[in-house]
Amino acid sequence: MDPSFSEEDFKACCGSTKFASEMAKGCPFSSLSQAVDLSREIWFNKVDVPGYLEAFAAHPQIGDVKSLNNKSASSTEWCKGEQSAALSTATDSTLKELVDWNHKYKEKFGFIFLICASGRSTPEILDALKNRFGNRPIVELEIAVGEQQKIIELRLAKLFTEKGRVSQIVTAANEAAPVESTDRRLSQIGGHLISSAGGLENVPLHSSSRSRPPITTHVLDVSRGKPGAGIKVLLESWKGSSAVPDTLPGLRDATGWALLGSSTTDDDGRCGSLMPVLDHVPAGIYRISFNTGEYYMKMGADIPGNETKGGFYPYVSIVFEIKSFQTLEHFHVPVLLSPFSFTTYRGS
Repeated sequence: MDPSFSEEDFKACCGSTKFASEMAKGCPFSSLSQAVDLSREIWFNKVDVPGYLEAFAAHPQIGDVKSLNNKSASSTEWCKGEQSAALSTATDSTLKELVDWNHKYKEKFGFIFLICASGRSTPEILDALKNRFGNRPIVELEIAVGEQQKIIELRLAKLFTEKGRVSQIVTAANEAAPVESTDRRLSQIGGHLISSAGGLENVPLHSSSRSRPPITTHVLDVSRGKPGAGIKVLLESWKGSSAVPDTLPGLRDATGWALLGSSTTDDDGRCGSLMPVLDHVPAGIYRISFNTGEYYMKMGADIPGNETKGGFYPYVSIVFEIKSFQTLEHFHVPVLLSPFSFTTYRGS
């Protein structure tokens, strides 16, 4: 490996562990141009959706430099520089509006608004955020992936400069990123989503008109009169060999369940995305599970009469079936929870 660069250097360029590891393996580089070419190959073709989300999460929200929480000093300074134009053109009102829209965006898409902010004013960034807010999630993910690559290339150039590799930068100066077909990129990212979703075969992920996944949940803690925040949630589908008649034999066999996704309820008791956004949810048997025991262990001291400090249910699982004629519907599973009971009903 080139002694000039470390894996941490590449992690500062992009928060994806996979990206940093693969870039480190590609050393040494004869020029910045070679490093940029490899970065595109890795980012677009080797990093999957969890890796994209890991990279996005390493960024602070635009306009909120105080939220920087990256261990890399280089990344912190680079980010401040990239947002300098935005911060210098911001007013109290535009910053507040930016914070509000950032919150709406993350609530809708599940990740922060990402844009290559270098040289952009706050009004420009706000306009871009508002325009992109109406996108379908798969399209917005594609755009965010492209914006991250722009940031990667800017930071690679800064990295080469800081490491004294200026002579190797000339060949890559102002080199434009190759233009890829949008359909091809959507297909690639859709493929990553299918792989991450635990077997949603043959689902046209890039054609959805929905703005949220077809299966959602919301937990209210009736013992405290508050949303159930911080509860771990799993969504699974039945993939066992049995036909699953009305009596549901074999569902106790853990090996028959395929994990679709997991998340944790937010401060409002709502769960993040448990599966991709898609038009037709596959018909079949599903199970949604809540780690209620862990939740009440944390809440224990605040719950009168909860001597066990874990509640009666160590976890709650709800099994439901989606029929073939219901694949276009939205299924919401609200849960009313207390340490010794729970209630659920079919929401719309």
